[in-house]
Amino acid sequence: MNFLLSVAFVLCWSSGFIGAKLGAGSASAVTILMWRFLPLAIVLIAVAAVSGTSWRGLAVRDVARQALIGVLSQSGYLLTVYYAIQLGVSSGTTALIDGVQPLVAGALAGPLLRQYVSRKQWFGLCLGMGGVAIVTLADAAAGSGAAWWAYLLPFLGMFSLVAATFLESRSRARVAPAVSMSVHCATSAVIFTALALGTGVAKPPAELSFWAAITWLVALSTFGGYGLYWLILRRSGVTKVNTLMFLMAPVTAVWGALMFGEPFGPQTALGLAVGLAAVFIVYRGGTPSPRTPARDMDTAEVATPAKHGA
Repeated sequence: MNFLLSVAFVLCWSSGFIGAKLGAGSASAVTILMWRFLPLAIVLIAVAAVSGTSWRGLAVRDVARQALIGVLSQSGYLLTVYYAIQLGVSSGTTALIDGVQPLVAGALAGPLLRQYVSRKQWFGLCLGMGGVAIVTLADAAAGSGAAWWAYLLPFLGMFSLVAATFLESRSRARVAPAVSMSVHCATSAVIFTALALGTGVAKPPAELSFWAAITWLVALSTFGGYGLYWLILRRSGVTKVNTLMFLMAPVTAVWGALMFGEPFGPQTALGLAVGLAAVFIVYRGGTPSPRTPARDMDTAEVATPAKHGA
């Protein structure tokens, strides 16, 4: 079951970058995100209101914490990723930058969580950043038309997801995945609807491709990718999720090349190989601190190979 969940997670999460590319040709990023989350939030809230049982025992602060996690892991993360793709950054490059999240989380585990981070792990982080630089330069040289600052947007989204992961892992409340998804989607619906209305882009286009992209994103990316992200995080811990995140870049790069003709030359392949080598170094280079509490280890697994129950 864990293996099947992992395969499904990689494919569904990668589909989000492809879906963003599908919708970028017919509408702005804010329009796509508004219509991705507004109907979904209404359905999820209605289902939650009918069932009601999974909300029992939750305090207001627990719901507020989930709303903040939703702002970071959905609103902030997706807006930067979609906007970067809209500006011309390839889906494969965006996925690779997003995939650096585990390396950054591993590096931050030291100063933020007082976990041991070895020199090999720091070297792995630098190596991973080198892989990102190689692929980014290859993408820019291919003439995608994206401005240089557009490549900084996925980094902002990646840091937003890192913050959400740490915030969720430090939470003591056990919130059911259905509840957390409902809160996250409702929060995103409010934010993106307000942005769309404020910028005058709330009206959806009539093109069938737009609604096909919305259906793709809701079914595969939200229920599949986003739902499985938190499910695997609870079942297997941070390390497992972050290891799988590194598979997104090669899967998305190949998918984007086949579906949209995005560049995938020797330089792109080299950058992906460097990134995967960085993963090996980071996860082989950690040694857990003997003074680390068991709960903190669950949060900082990205920096150590030790495994604890999520």
